[in-house]
Amino acid sequence: MIGPTGAVRVLVATTPVDFRKGAEGLAALVRETMKANPFSGAVYVFRAKRADRVKLIYWDGTGVCLFAKRLEDGKFRWPNVQDGVMRLSAAELSALLEGLDWKRVHAARETAAPMQPA
Repeated sequence: MIGPTGAVRVLVATTPVDFRKGAEGLAALVRETMKANPFSGAVYVFRAKRADRVKLIYWDGTGVCLFAKRLEDGKFRWPNVQDGVMRLSAAELSALLEGLDWKRVHAARETAAPMQPA
């Protein structure tokens, strides 16, 4: 999948939205309900009432991109429905989009450098 990597900001709207909305309608939700700038380069994630659909919008520098996915079997693992916004890492977003439990994704631990032979 083509997707964000590294230090991209990912913001998830935790309340389900009307999935008839396109890129412009979702960008308006980013401004009005998330109090964010849809042209900032962050990825904004929206869920439908049914947990098997997701839409993302993001600004790629030339226009607003809309990504939509519907799982054929199973449901996305969503945070509890509540008002607000939560952040995910790029790795957590990738796990979410694969239908995996994104809460099980952890940051890599630093390891000590291997000892050099004398």
